[in-house]
Amino acid sequence: MLQPIERSEPMTLKIPINISFTGAANLLGIIGVVGSLVFVGLELRQSQVIALSAQQQARTSTLVDIIGAFSYSEQPANWEAFVNNNLAEDNFNLGANAVYQLWMLYENDHLQHELGLIDEGVWVSKVAAMRNLYGLCDYRSVSELALKFSNASLASIVLSEEYEPC
Repeated sequence: MLQPIERSEPMTLKIPINISFTGAANLLGIIGVVGSLVFVGLELRQSQVIALSAQQQARTSTLVDIIGAFSYSEQPANWEAFVNNNLAEDNFNLGANAVYQLWMLYENDHLQHELGLIDEGVWVSKVAAMRNLYGLCDYRSVSELALKFSNASLASIVLSEEYEPC
């Protein structure tokens, strides 16, 4: 038969804590390093948001300048007429210059998208605008020339769509 084991001391759950000054200093150092890393991470995130905002502002400013050029020519034109391919024949050069400028802007946008500086939703809109621009029959030759000198990846994005023959 089994005999119960007698304990002379009651069972306690005391865990002795012996932390030396060096150990406490190390713990505080680790907490400081982790805190610093969190702070740096937050600063980097804030810097990225500021960079994204600055890039969007720069793109908007450039586009406003291109649109504004339609008002300053000898024969002012409407941007909507250009976008809808209804620009008067007298304003062809104005439209052609806008097309060149837009392709330069789009190539810059493509690079910024590759670098992660353009939000995916904005990029989808940019691709739609590029395809619309390439689809303008009056300026197709201008677009084809501009795309010859642009990034091959950008050209493949634009040319992956089927367009009506001009």
